[in-house]
Amino acid sequence: MAITFNFIGLVVADLGRSLDFYRRLGLEIPEISDDEGHVEAALPGGLRLGWDTIETVRTFDPTWTAPTGSHRVALAFDCETPAEVDRVFAEMTEAGFAVHVQPWDAFWGQRYATLLDPDGNAVDLYAPLPA
Repeated sequence: MAITFNFIGLVVADLGRSLDFYRRLGLEIPEISDDEGHVEAALPGGLRLGWDTIETVRTFDPTWTAPTGSHRVALAFDCETPAEVDRVFAEMTEAGFAVHVQPWDAFWGQRYATLLDPDGNAVDLYAPLPA
């Protein structure tokens, strides 16, 4: 039997705030999901992204503790243009979400920026720079 990677799970302290963050980045997550302990969203290509509250995780892993230090996972969103990176970054920071790295032109040929989701996970925005 072949196995298939198809799910990324995030443990979150404030489900509503986390879902708001990812909705603002364009993920389709039903509004009713804010009251659940476990939520999933289908991503392009068949992958799924899920959120579990700390309380939910502790129902099956009572010894779970939050990691410390820097982020342990990074998610990335492909923007169409460098201007789109700047626009989305501005909208997210104006909505009160944390900045990790201001938009910049990376040496590998992309406009790049990093936000932090409400739980401190890195979320990159990127787009190819003009040739």
